[in-house]
Amino acid sequence: MSRWRFLASPRWAGYLALVVVFAIACSALGTWQFNRRAEALAEVARIDANYDADPIPVAEALPDPYSFDIDQRWQVVALSGEYLHDEEVVVRNRPGAGSTGFEVLTPLRLDDGTVFVVDRGWIPQDSEGRPSEFPAAPDGRVEVTARLKAGEQQIAGRTSSGAEFATIDLDELAERVGEPTYTGAYGILVQTGADASEPPVALPRPERDEGPHLSYALQWFVFALMGFVALGWFANQERKLLAADAAERSGPPRHPSTEPKRPPKPSRSRSDADVEDEILDRR
Repeated sequence: MSRWRFLASPRWAGYLALVVVFAIACSALGTWQFNRRAEALAEVARIDANYDADPIPVAEALPDPYSFDIDQRWQVVALSGEYLHDEEVVVRNRPGAGSTGFEVLTPLRLDDGTVFVVDRGWIPQDSEGRPSEFPAAPDGRVEVTARLKAGEQQIAGRTSSGAEFATIDLDELAERVGEPTYTGAYGILVQTGADASEPPVALPRPERDEGPHLSYALQWFVFALMGFVALGWFANQERKLLAADAAERSGPPRHPSTEPKRPPKPSRSRSDADVEDEILDRR
């Protein structure tokens, strides 16, 4: 295992720490995507169970006017009473028909004296960004059905202006009405036939779509695994380089007989003076 000893160095410990942090982040994102998918599947289940169900009296569905269970979303309720035309408001910046418009909220005073907010549908905005013309709610006693939905919270920086609301804030609308009002949920009016295409236009059916959360979650876990695979690959590459360098430095010494022979140095040409000196030396 000495060839892997370099992994104990501070440098490789740092690499490992970075990969572990990366894997933890990827796993957290993958878990988040799994949770998002669970929420989407729960919403699909609510649509299947509630959207086309038979209506039940609103007092039975919401015995406490100030509370709402998310599993009741899209539940169909039966309502009977009189619309409060003077308390009608619109909610701005609502998407519909490929553009932005308003949703019309008309409080309905029920037979028992409480008030329930009915979303009668969507209307486009005119050229000046104001609500376009739409028919008033019916006069007198009416019987309608609506699908429950929770109210919305206020958005920072957005405020109401007269009869134009920034969100479907049921508490704010209850203060405007000044009578006992359901604030746990409101109802989206059930419209069929030609009425559904006339202003206010019926709101579209929610999509039964769980989204790409499962594939995204698996991708994040694959990324976490790939981090360790990449670390192992780079470690193996460094091991090979260190092994090759060690083999080169610790190779066998060369034998003298194998050393290449150096060519003899060329003899220096002697001058006449050198020859005469040599003759004198011999005497």
